[in-house]
Parts: sequence; structure tokens; C-alpha cells
Amino acid sequence: MEPLSAFITTYNNASTLPACLESVKWADEIVVLDSFSTDATAEIAARYGCRFFQHSFLGYGPQKQMAMEHTRHRWVLLLDADEMLTPELAEEIRALMATGPVADGYTLPRQEQMFWRMASTRTRLNHFLRLFDKTRGHVSDMPIHAAPKVDGKVLPLKHPFYHFGETSVHVKVDKINGYSSGLVVDKQARGKRANPWIMLVYPPLFFIRIYFFKRNFLNGWAGFIGSVVMAFYAFLKYAKLYEAAQFKRHGDRLMPPGAPVMPGQPRIKG
Repeated sequence: MEPLSAFITTYNNASTLPACLESVKWADEIVVLDSFSTDATAEIAARYGCRFFQHSFLGYGPQKQMAMEHTRHRWVLLLDADEMLTPELAEEIRALMATGPVADGYTLPRQEQMFWRMASTRTRLNHFLRLFDKTRGHVSDMPIHAAPKVDGKVLPLKHPFYHFGETSVHVKVDKINGYSSGLVVDKQARGKRANPWIMLVYPPLFFIRIYFFKRNFLNGWAGFIGSVVMAFYAFLKYAKLYEAAQFKRHGDRLMPPGAPVMPGQPRIKG
């Protein structure tokens, strides 16, 4: 029997953390790394017997990596505080740990909440590497969408886990606004150039990919709304990259004299 550590990062997740912890309470240990929550997160973690640590937020990747480093066992399972295993997936993982893993990591299909409903299991679910041998892996340091990376063989598991992170259109739009801003710095660091034509071409193609090829149309109007928002996310990433390049190029030279400088607008003389 291969022992398993589950690890979770938290910040004010009292509304979703109980469901998350309930779904992994069978694990040999649960590590929670918290960013000084002000709600009942700490009390909930204590109720489930978690090994609880606190540290100021380092960024998505570094924070998850630190949480993993607190685990005691070689095999680890990463969950976000707004996720939970289905009973079928929990049983599949337990059976795998009992017989012994044959790969270095495993991807899990994720079933998303889409506002007022869960996504249909007939859509093409995204798969995420969440179960892995930590001696062969680490968590990337991406500022957004940080994920584990494994040097070795990776296989898929069959059953899904749930994600309850997008409870309304308002929440989803807030998320993509923050994510798209965070990705600008990463794209600039990697030398990505701002091409305005991408804003024109890529979002419609992304909508077609999500709505038709990923079968989001099976989710009714929730699927249509979600696909439009994701196409807007694709637009925002490149619009903000282009905007940053224009601020750097022009500063306030295209504004009338005496115009106020708002946050994000560099003042350039001459």
C-alpha cells in the first residue's frame, strides 16, 4: 500500500473547504497551507485533522510548491480548496495506491461548475496532472494557472473531480480579468510581442473550439455564455499585452496636456 498525502492551499475558503476535505479524508495525511485567512478556514482544517501551516502568499506556483514540500509521503495529490473528488475517483485512486502506481504521475478529468449547473460529462473535460510522485515532479512557477510538472511517465485516470470555482457570470468575469492581467507580465518576460491582429482572429477561433469541438453546446445556455466569456478571456490576454506595449511606447503623449495620469499610465516627457 503506497501512502498518499493530499495538499491544498487556502485563503478564506470556508464555504468550499469542507466539501474538499471530506472527499480526501481517507488520505494518509492532508496538508493545508493557508495565506492567513480571516474566516473559519483554520477551524475547518483542524476539524479534519489536517497538518496546518500558514505563510504569506508567494504566488500560485510557489505557494503550491511550498505546500507540497510540507508533505511527508512520496505520492501526493494536489487539490484546490474549491475542488472535490467524486466518490468514484476517490475509489479509483485508493485502488491505485493499494496495487502500486505504474506511472510517475496521473491526470484527472475535471468537471466544471458552469454558473447554475455542472457541465455535462459528455463534454470534452480538461485533464490535469494532480496525482504524482513528488520525487519526480514539482509545481511550475507560472504566475497564473500554475501546475505540476513530472519528469517521467504520465497516465490518465477515468473518473472526474469537481470544480466549484465559477459560481456566477460575475465571478467568472472577475477571474478572467485578474488572470489576464497576471499573464501580461509572464508574456512580456518570455518575449511575447503584442500583435493586434491576434485580437481579431484568435477569440472567434477560440469560441469555436470551446463551444463546438469541446462540446460546450451540450451545456445549454450556460455553455454558450461560458464559451463567450472564455473567448473574451482570449481577447483580454492579447489586448492587455498590446495596451502595455502602447503605454511603454507612447506614455501620455497621445493625451491632452494636463490630463490626469491614471494607474498603469506611465508619464513620459518630450
